[in-house]
Amino acid sequence: MQNLKLYNSLSRKKEAFKPITEGRVGMYVCGPTVYGDAHLGHARPGITFDVVYRYLQHLGYKTRYVRNITDVGHLVNDADEGEDKIAKKARLDQLEPMEVVAYYTRSYHRDMALLNTLPPSIEPTATGHIIEQIQMIEKILANGYAYEVDGNVYFDVVKYNKDHAYGKLSGRNIEDMMSNTRELDGQSEKRNAVDFALWKKASPEHIMRWPSPWSEGFPGWHLECSAMSTKYLGKRFDIHGGGMDLVFPHHEAEIAQSCASDGHDAVNYWMHNNMITIHGQKMGKSLGNFITLSEFFSGEHESLDQAYNPMTIRFFILQAHYRSTVDFSNEALQAAEKGMNKLMTAIDTLEGITTSNESSLNVEDYKQKFYDAINDDFNSPILIAHIFDVVKQINSIAAGNGSLNEKSKNDLMKLMNDFCFDILGLKKIESETEDGLSDEIMEVVLGLRKQAKENKDWITADFIRDELAKLNITVKDSKDGASWTKK
Repeated sequence: MQNLKLYNSLSRKKEAFKPITEGRVGMYVCGPTVYGDAHLGHARPGITFDVVYRYLQHLGYKTRYVRNITDVGHLVNDADEGEDKIAKKARLDQLEPMEVVAYYTRSYHRDMALLNTLPPSIEPTATGHIIEQIQMIEKILANGYAYEVDGNVYFDVVKYNKDHAYGKLSGRNIEDMMSNTRELDGQSEKRNAVDFALWKKASPEHIMRWPSPWSEGFPGWHLECSAMSTKYLGKRFDIHGGGMDLVFPHHEAEIAQSCASDGHDAVNYWMHNNMITIHGQKMGKSLGNFITLSEFFSGEHESLDQAYNPMTIRFFILQAHYRSTVDFSNEALQAAEKGMNKLMTAIDTLEGITTSNESSLNVEDYKQKFYDAINDDFNSPILIAHIFDVVKQINSIAAGNGSLNEKSKNDLMKLMNDFCFDILGLKKIESETEDGLSDEIMEVVLGLRKQAKENKDWITADFIRDELAKLNITVKDSKDGASWTKK
């Protein structure tokens, strides 16, 4: 087994990866809040943890990958006040909240499929696990780390901190948090300003609400991940991932909730990807400076010089270490496009090289370099640098400056396929058909429809068919699968 080392955000150092259960790995990643189209910031964790998932499987671990969907009911902010973002979107668009959820969940899945991310093993939703969240609140109350006020339940951070260390993930001190947290209007019912909501009593205008022992209301934002991760991965599991912006308060609150409920930390390794920036500023919906993935793919945004293939986006993101920031620019994306094309051309060139009796290339040396890079906390930029060293060698041999015997050629083809395609998740960019459509994209779309039909999700299957029909694309089903034609 390879000696994989992970940077653990909790210990703030690289640690040798050792799964809790031999041969099996449980991984939980915080997924999107589905109230708008996915943007480049969503692609970063999607691709980062897809590579982690792919590599764990490559190493032979039976991996359960859980990625949640945050849907309606929650107040996704730190102050436990305001309007639910999905409910707000539903009100503005005059839709049912679950229509908003369904639409943007499909959109997110489509974009992730185009980026060639593997679907998670389980994708639970917050609203599908209200019972589990209520049960966790009851345990936290019974253990004395929460209190109820007028139908609201709050986590008692100060009391918890007397027995455990609140702030150990983010490195924050509770005294500093207390002095720097101002009392907000309407928050006087909290014992301390740093306390956070486990359950909120619904106001009359709040659309989504559920009965509970305390009030008709909804769970706090932080609770869903604690409840769903332990439901599907157990009271202790291996890896919890997400964006660096979730370290505090979300993941800090998760640690506290799980420990207050079960008496111990749930997570062995915490992994956090860094942010996508644009001109040095974080890209995100709240800042209004985001570019959606569909806009990247179509080129229909004022900040874009051209359309970019999903594989160009993926390669662009992998060129930086997942814990480093990535700053968007058209120049960087165009450089990534050239690099991606150069890599795929070299792989095609390798397949066409005629072998000889001798080999001028030591494949085992490069294999060791590849594994050393990926085992060093998924150091994708170093891995890509080594891959391009191989690209130079392939082009040199093709030009007559070296040779490969049959074994070396086969070993090198396997090495490139394993790392470029199976682990980094890249795909060859297919040329467009005469109809102006990419066969590769249609393969993904029809694959999603097939998966929906197998899951008896007829609404999604029909939605895909009807949306394609609007583009004058006819889908024909047969016992052998589905085919498509453009009018």
